[in-house]
Amino acid sequence: MTEDDIIRAAGCVLWRRSPVDGELEICLVHRPKYDDWSHPKGKLKRGEVPLTGALREVEEETGYGAVPGAPLPTAHYEAGGRPKQVDYWAAEATEGFFTPNHEVDRILWLPPITARHRLTQPRDRDLVDALLSALNLT
Repeated sequence: MTEDDIIRAAGCVLWRRSPVDGELEICLVHRPKYDDWSHPKGKLKRGEVPLTGALREVEEETGYGAVPGAPLPTAHYEAGGRPKQVDYWAAEATEGFFTPNHEVDRILWLPPITARHRLTQPRDRDLVDALLSALNLT
């Protein structure tokens, strides 16, 4: 197996302060193709730097810009019989507006505990904990 065999992707644990009460909220995306809830992420384009790809995917999937923060743990798993590596960052949402599309039909802004329970994959739940640690909220 070579480096070219690995599917490379990147994403962010997108967060904001609630406009209602100022509490931390995490953005989750619903992908109808898989009927799952996850953090915004996607495959890198050829030659794309992972952080650039992560921010591009956030904007494409959620409609929000983001200011990157601390790197979070990299996820390694198998997808379609091939190894996949997803690099993640904490990212604070800036201005934006969600518009449903073929990849993501819904987003939710949820408190961390609720987000952990809504996420489909256990590996994505661990990223919520990593975000809280990076923001010194644990």
